[in-house]
Amino acid sequence: MNSDKLHPNTTTVRGSQRRRTRSGPVVSPIVQSATFQTATLDEQYRVREGDEFYTRYGNPTQTEAEDVIAALESTEGALVFSSGMAAITSCILTLVRSGSHIIAQRSLYGSTYDFLSHWLPRMGVDTTFVRATVLEDFAEAIRPTTEVIYIESPSNPTLEIVDIPAVVDLARRHNITTLLDSTFASPVNQTPKALGIDVVIHSATKFLGGHSDVMCGAVAADKTFLGQLRESRIVFGGVLDPHAAWLLRRGLKTLSVRVTRQNENALLIARYLEQHPHVARVYYPFLELHPQYSVAKNQMKGGGGVLSFEIAGTTTDTQKVVESLTLFALAPSLGGVESLVTVPALTSHAMLSSDERKFLGVTEQLIRVSVGIEHVDDLIADLGQALSRVNG
Repeated sequence: MNSDKLHPNTTTVRGSQRRRTRSGPVVSPIVQSATFQTATLDEQYRVREGDEFYTRYGNPTQTEAEDVIAALESTEGALVFSSGMAAITSCILTLVRSGSHIIAQRSLYGSTYDFLSHWLPRMGVDTTFVRATVLEDFAEAIRPTTEVIYIESPSNPTLEIVDIPAVVDLARRHNITTLLDSTFASPVNQTPKALGIDVVIHSATKFLGGHSDVMCGAVAADKTFLGQLRESRIVFGGVLDPHAAWLLRRGLKTLSVRVTRQNENALLIARYLEQHPHVARVYYPFLELHPQYSVAKNQMKGGGGVLSFEIAGTTTDTQKVVESLTLFALAPSLGGVESLVTVPALTSHAMLSSDERKFLGVTEQLIRVSVGIEHVDDLIADLGQALSRVNG
């Protein structure tokens, strides 16, 4: 059967048919080897481009995960990395040089914003930050030296939605490469390649891995870019080890069922919080009152498993709420089967100054929730008892 015609939830389980034979293990083994032997020097030279030369160049277990991600994203290929930030920085550094210019939305994951605003200027690369939801801002920021438009949708942690096709159309008219961090959406909810995006990036630690037990990143794109990116991965060394690649592949098998439940739970929780007297504002793209609700509905199949909300109270009230939760673990990260809660000002955006956090809309009353697959009634009850402690 042609694996290209399989539904995504079948692809996540069965994976690539490329290595499958009629007999052998149902679960692909971990190729836990740093290096591979050949019979001749000529053969050794030829295998440098494959996954059986040296694991910093590639590994069969990495390839298993990469094939599934490429199939899910409908791209020519994919590469896995040791973390989401390794994937992000490697992509950007592959595309720019001293004198290059980048356009990025200002509502970004903290470490991405840090890299663009503090690290790249040391290398002579300038970034203009624009409002994620205003296309005119992107257009006005374009320079002759603009090489990349970098977007994140939904954004972390304020769940802003970028009109992806509109940004893609603008970029193509100016021959600019588009990069999208699609971590919050996952391939279940959003297919960036179909919307025209050139390079799709995931912190695979999150929904793709799904069990909070592996650190990894992933990039899906065409073969030309991936050839350049593979060279960057070899040089920078941000390769994923075989056991971590195996954990990622295992997590991908349940991606569809996990994200489907997380979509359902998160929407019900968002609606509950929207009506709560101690909640000032809820950020979730599939709420009808979300400013980009219609855009989200047009380009996403589900709202995702992450939402944020602001306490109608003080920073002390915020602390009371997160520390009173019993089912939501107080921990950074997201996308796992267990529900987590964090205050972005103290975690994902803590490396930024207070002025920078204010610029990004990250207040001290903002709580980010990663919704797991527990029963939603239990999760809502836990939020209710914690919110009852707000003095307002």
